[in-house]
Amino acid sequence: MSKIAILTDSSSDIPQALEQKYGIDILCFPMTLDGVSYTEREDFTYDEFYNMMRTAQGVPTTAAITTLRFLEKFCEYVDAGYTEVLAVLINSTGSATYNNAVMAYRQLDDERPGHKLKVRFVDSRTYSMTFGWYVCEAARKIRNGAEVSTVKKELEQVFARNEICLAAFSLKQMKKSGRISAAAAFAGELLGLRPIISLNDGVSSVKSKVRGDGAVIPAMIKYVKSRVENVQELEYQVAYTDGERVNELVKQCKKEFGHPPVNVFQLGCVVSANTGPDALAITFLGKDRGPRS
Repeated sequence: MSKIAILTDSSSDIPQALEQKYGIDILCFPMTLDGVSYTEREDFTYDEFYNMMRTAQGVPTTAAITTLRFLEKFCEYVDAGYTEVLAVLINSTGSATYNNAVMAYRQLDDERPGHKLKVRFVDSRTYSMTFGWYVCEAARKIRNGAEVSTVKKELEQVFARNEICLAAFSLKQMKKSGRISAAAAFAGELLGLRPIISLNDGVSSVKSKVRGDGAVIPAMIKYVKSRVENVQELEYQVAYTDGERVNELVKQCKKEFGHPPVNVFQLGCVVSANTGPDALAITFLGKDRGPRS
C-alpha cells in the first residue's frame, strides 16, 4: 500500500493551519539579519520580521536549504515506510534549494541501499502562496486518492501560468536585493515613483512607474487586466506585507474583477527579504508560458 508524503519549503508561506490540515512537511530556510542567524517560521512571526527589517541596519539574507537537510528528510521517509514523495519547491533559478533536493535524492542510495522511495520533484517557478496554495490543493487531492503522477502534471500546468504583479512602497530592500537598480531606487525615492513589477519564472521586470502611493493599486490592476483575456474568470490571490493598504487592494480587485480573491495572505520572510516590509502583490493565473526551458 502506498504511503505518500507532501514536501515543500518555507518559501511557500503555507499557514500552519493548512500545513497541519493537509499533512504537509515544510523545511525552513535559514536567514541572517544584522549578523544574527534565524530560521524562518521558527524564530519570529511575519509581522515581527517586518518590524525587524524596518529597524535593522542592514537587509536580511537567506541561504539555500542544504543537500544534507534534504538527505536527512528523505532518510526519515524511507525509515518510516513512505513509498512516494511529492516535493514542490521554490523557483529553481532563484535558489539552489531545488537542485540541492535533487542532489540529495541521488545520494539516497548511499545512505539507504535498496530503498524503494520515489521522489517526484516539481519546480514551482515562483514564490510564496503563489505556489503554496496549489501545494495545499495537491495534498488534498492525494489524501483523497489521486495519483501522485497526475497531480504532478496538474501542478506543472498551473505553474506555467502563475504570475505575480508586485509593488513596493519602500525601495531599500529591492535595491539591496538587486530587484531594481540603485539609480532606479534613488529616483523613485526622490520623485515619489513606485515601480509596478512582474515576477515570472524568477525573473523580475519593471513594467511601469507611477507617481505617488495612490496610483499604485490602479496600476497593478491595469497590469493584471492586460495579462488575461477574461477577468470574470480570473483566479487570483492578494498578498501583502503592507497591512494598511491590503484592504483597499482587495476592495478594488473585487470591483474591477467582479469577484473576490481565492485567498489573501502575508508574504513570508524569504520573499519580503527582497521586497521589503511595505509591499503588495496580486498573484494570478495568466496565459500558458509552456514548459520551463
